[in-house]
Amino acid sequence: MRWIIFIVFFLFIEIYAYQALKTITRNHWVVIVYFLVTAAVLGNFLYQWLAPVEGSVLTGARGYAFGFLLSLMLFKLFLTLIMFGEDLFRLSQGAFEKFSSKENFSLPSRRKFLSQLAMGIAAIPLASVLYGMYQGRYNFRVLNYTLYFEDLPDSFDGYRLAQISDIHSGSFDNEKKIKYGIDLLNEQESDMVVFTGDLVNNEASEMKPWQELFGQIKARDGVYSILGNHDYGDYKDWNTAEEKKQNLDTLKETHTKMGWKLLLNEHKFIERNGEKIALVGVENWGAGGFKKEGDLDKAGNGLSEKDFKVLLSHDPSYWQEKIKKDQKNYHLTLSGHTHGMQFGIEIPGWFKWSPVQYRYQNWAGIYEEFGRYINVNRGFGYLAFPGRVGIWPEISVIELKKGSKPA
Repeated sequence: MRWIIFIVFFLFIEIYAYQALKTITRNHWVVIVYFLVTAAVLGNFLYQWLAPVEGSVLTGARGYAFGFLLSLMLFKLFLTLIMFGEDLFRLSQGAFEKFSSKENFSLPSRRKFLSQLAMGIAAIPLASVLYGMYQGRYNFRVLNYTLYFEDLPDSFDGYRLAQISDIHSGSFDNEKKIKYGIDLLNEQESDMVVFTGDLVNNEASEMKPWQELFGQIKARDGVYSILGNHDYGDYKDWNTAEEKKQNLDTLKETHTKMGWKLLLNEHKFIERNGEKIALVGVENWGAGGFKKEGDLDKAGNGLSEKDFKVLLSHDPSYWQEKIKKDQKNYHLTLSGHTHGMQFGIEIPGWFKWSPVQYRYQNWAGIYEEFGRYINVNRGFGYLAFPGRVGIWPEISVIELKKGSKPA
């Protein structure tokens, strides 16, 4: 049924796209190239989609096939919206003014002008998606935040936390670009680096080629990490339960080999000059059908309300579900998971939008409720669609300051 809907939809937008092209040019070679490109992109997508693969996550050739199809369909969809809208306008105009003599230019001229306009507008999403696949996925940005807390211990005034999330190493294909991102992270000279889950897409072996590189991440108080929903191996069919367990054990060992301290529903104290803050890490807990291994009560066992706490939780939905309301007062939560959908529009300090906001209340950046904060990192890597458009890969740097927020 899904394939039938897809075919009908594709044919509908193809008709309008071809009409727009035919209105602009009669050059047979342009038309031939147009159909050859369409056939190649669609054929490659069908071939990759129907081919047997390991795991249910779009990666590698399948991801690129999806990306090229997406760019082509967005181009045709924008053409269709404009040309179909013009058809509706003509029909309504004809119903009220069957014999109009007030037109300033002929219908064919208007049709050609609109076709040219539609082509120009449709080229914008096409170029954006192709840019996102070629450059945007590695367009690393450092986003700096300063958060104020009245009860922050004096010794941690000015403490800098750097956060990355959602590495998804199984998607990587450019060592030079990844090294640039890691070097950029180290250049921040943070007191601590935290990673908030999804090291891989399907299985632990994906991280092996990148293990040495990510092991170069350094910070004065160390690198701490947690698990994300993809790290448990749930998106692959395993031969036995033991094989799946071994995969998770291998992934945990990978954290250790890189020098990362993996927190599994537990906490550690960071001390300075006799004062301390608690770093708490929960396993993945996600709303809906996502893995629910996170146990905030277990992770915070022994902590008091007065302890200053930074919590790592992969999925921000856990913050809405439990963390922000917990009596132990978790001052700052660091999450990821959403990727900002790798697609959206952001004008720093003024506007941000992505379709993912209709699924997650907290999806990118800093949010505050009840005097408690959450930062949702947009992700270091990418998944399924091998690119980013408007929502760039992120390194968050959060400075903790003692006192009240300036007016």
